Amino acid sequence: MASNPASSQSSGAAESTLSTTIRRSLGAPLQVQTYKNLLYLALAFPLGLVYFVGLVFGVALGVGLLITWIGLPILLVTLFAATAVAGLEAVLARYLGGVTASVPTFLAEFDISGGLVFPGNGFVDAVKRLVTARTTWTSVVLVLAKFGFGLLSFVALSVSGAVTGAFLAAPFIYDDPDVLLGVGGVVVDGEYTVGPWVVDTFPEALVAAVVGVVFLFVALNLLNSLARFHAQYTAKLLQVDDEGNRPPVSSPCS
Repeated sequence: MASNPASSQSSGAAESTLSTTIRRSLGAPLQVQTYKNLLYLALAFPLGLVYFVGLVFGVALGVGLLITWIGLPILLVTLFAATAVAGLEAVLARYLGGVTASVPTFLAEFDISGGLVFPGNGFVDAVKRLVTARTTWTSVVLVLAKFGFGLLSFVALSVSGAVTGAFLAAPFIYDDPDVLLGVGGVVVDGEYTVGPWVVDTFPEALVAAVVGVVFLFVALNLLNSLARFHAQYTAKLLQVDDEGNRPPVSSPCS
């Protein structure tokens, strides 16, 4: 009976994809992109905190002063700052996250000589472009979401680093009476514990180290996925296909 060519091609493609996925997962510690992703995640929390505080402060101050003439300019400056921050995030997504991301439309068209700094000579048109561009408002969403993602990244990096380090360090410090360390369990004086498991012999410490190596591979792949998700989310929010014909900036990592 003759085999179905289409079925054979589909099966071959699936096997190739699976093989590529396994190879990428096992090679995570050796890939440059992994360490770019870790840097991307490490920067997320401090940047997200600064973005969030700045945006909330700008909006609160602008709204509070709306009864005076200065409130509206403050809100416009805050909106422009959020757009500029989104432009920075697009750069980070390209160079650290390894995805194709475009800067917000307003930044791509920004020209100081067009009269943005002082009223007149196109100032009103510049403000209209800022306020009406879809990516201006998705930039605000991105800035707000960055704080939540940064907090998640901080927790993920801290937990994975602490747990992996505790397992990998077992052969070196399991018998040190001055070490008080427990992972997921009660810390007992002079004992190295992992949950209910007390590591007090060298073979047990070696087993713990092997578990640490396995956890390291799992953690790196999960962290890679987290960084990739945020970079793709950033690119999706800032895509400009429906706002102009400017082609997206190509990623240097692709």
